[in-house]
Amino acid sequence: MTSDAPLYAQVEQALVAQLGVDLHPGDRLPTEGDLIEKFGVSRITIRRAIQNLVARNLIVTRRGQGSFVATPSLRQPLNALTGFVEDMDAHGLPSQARVVKVEEITAPPDARAALQLPLGAQVTHIERVRLAAGYPVSFDDTYLPTGLGRLIAQDDLENEQIFTLLEDRHNTPLLEAAYALQASTANEEIAEALQITEGSAVFRIERTSLTTGQRPVDYEVLHYRGDAITFTTRLPRSGNGAESQQ
Repeated sequence: MTSDAPLYAQVEQALVAQLGVDLHPGDRLPTEGDLIEKFGVSRITIRRAIQNLVARNLIVTRRGQGSFVATPSLRQPLNALTGFVEDMDAHGLPSQARVVKVEEITAPPDARAALQLPLGAQVTHIERVRLAAGYPVSFDDTYLPTGLGRLIAQDDLENEQIFTLLEDRHNTPLLEAAYALQASTANEEIAEALQITEGSAVFRIERTSLTTGQRPVDYEVLHYRGDAITFTTRLPRSGNGAESQQ
């Protein structure tokens, strides 16, 4: 262990780095003795690292059985325009993308309307499965105008997020987005991608992201596992709340 951070924090971070790589939901962690030998630290240090991971809902402990990688159960605030990687970073979870499809197609009606394109316009369509700690959490359909889409299609979509590519590489700042959330169920394709039973509950989110001049540049249909995420927000009371209570 070489960092200036406390030893328990170094062990904790080392274990987090293995999530989705060597350790997946349901996998049993090495025993305390194995971890002591691997990291060269005390039992107290190992136990504190495990306790912190339990507090972060990344690990569950079962009496007499050991510690296991937890199935992600996330609380995601809806108070800013963020991408999947940014959201998982905030939870301290490693994230990955598995690209299913990249193609150029005639824009479906919803995508054409959201992107304000003429009838018959082409779009770049990208399908990805988004994983947190190796666990499939979201199935994403992304539609981009072909001018940007052809550039994005050449990028490393498994290791770079589209928001970052648009802003940092393709000079397209994202200023705000319109969201629509709906309770839905998984069809066969979504169920297979998310490793759930067909008909299982999912959150369906439509998101249209806008750049300078209120120009829509990214339309997405996201399907999140219903058992993996809870969306939260905080809303003010319209009018003057203080006066209304007097």
